[in-house]
Amino acid sequence: MLEASHNNELPVIPGKRYFTIGEVSELCAVKPHVLRYWEQEFPQLKPVKRRGNRRYYQRQDVLTIRQIRALLYEQGFTIGGARQQLTLEVKPEGQGEPKASSIIAELEEILQLLRP
Repeated sequence: MLEASHNNELPVIPGKRYFTIGEVSELCAVKPHVLRYWEQEFPQLKPVKRRGNRRYYQRQDVLTIRQIRALLYEQGFTIGGARQQLTLEVKPEGQGEPKASSIIAELEEILQLLRP
């Protein structure tokens, strides 16, 4: 696991459509059993399940997991507090502008891709 001071060193999210739980674990520096637990605690996390209940996460799921990780590990929220914080950030009926944190995360990834 990465220490709190190293959280900005998460790998860039590849341009794939679906990610396995192992890939998401590496991209977010969180163990697979923690991801499965967070699925139970955060209604925003709903990976697609296919053959044999295998989980396939989409890009938005990975960004949500990184946001949850930041709330819990960097900002010191409890599970309940992080759940409430995520609920507050979601606009009703899924409308409105994207969250600033999502935009910042995507721009940082683009910047890393452009650096030599």
